Amino acid sequence: MAKDLTVGIAGLGAIGLHLARALDAGVPGLRLIAVAARDQAKAAATIATFRTPPRLVGLAELAEADIVVEAAPAAVFETVATAAIEAGRIFVPSSVGALLPRMHLVERARATGARIIVPTGALLGLDAVRAAAEGEVATITIETRKPPRGLLGAPYLEQHGIDVTAMTVKTLVFKGNAFDAAQGFPANVNVAAALALAGIGPERTMVEIWADPEVTRNTHTIRVEAAAARLTMTIENVPSEENPRTGKITPLSILACMRGLTATLKVGS
Repeated sequence: MAKDLTVGIAGLGAIGLHLARALDAGVPGLRLIAVAARDQAKAAATIATFRTPPRLVGLAELAEADIVVEAAPAAVFETVATAAIEAGRIFVPSSVGALLPRMHLVERARATGARIIVPTGALLGLDAVRAAAEGEVATITIETRKPPRGLLGAPYLEQHGIDVTAMTVKTLVFKGNAFDAAQGFPANVNVAAALALAGIGPERTMVEIWADPEVTRNTHTIRVEAAAARLTMTIENVPSEENPRTGKITPLSILACMRGLTATLKVGS
């Protein structure tokens, strides 16, 4: 029998804690050995309740594991990613938007033998987009609608003096390509970033971000015009109670992605 792949998780928030608990409960072929968190005392108290408590380590030490999952604030993305890639590990990012301006990490992974695996996350139909991108693609667009509080703290809003909390009607707050969206909304456009990487790149993937007080779910509508197919997909994700910027489906997607790394039968991405 093949030995289990070991896992290290950066961050024990809405995404990381869900993953850590699932792994502790038991996922065939995977074993949680280490976690890193900003609040050390809180993290220590949390993992003490696990059946098999992982070690609490620094961000760089997570690279001792076979798989390093990034589920932390985007500010520490490069620290986690660099350590994993230099060690030749499998790196699974949740802050996919932080990868777009750091594509040098992909080149470095090619040199070290590391792998960067982007989970589907909240993106419906990623396999179909990847398939379409093997042929000719004319356009890919994504329209994201979120409750205003789900956009709070975005650098783009602060730079342009946009107060989403004062909005009483749906308002377009950003229109541009995925590369610019990822820089202006690093905690909000991971779906757009994954779409860009799966399809025609961040410069050609167009993004609209709406603050919409009428919606209660993070809603994404994707449109693809390709030679092989025309795709229109809408998904409504329930926001996490711990972090409204994140959908409840995100940790589930990462868990499904990780299961696929060891599964005998793997369906889709």
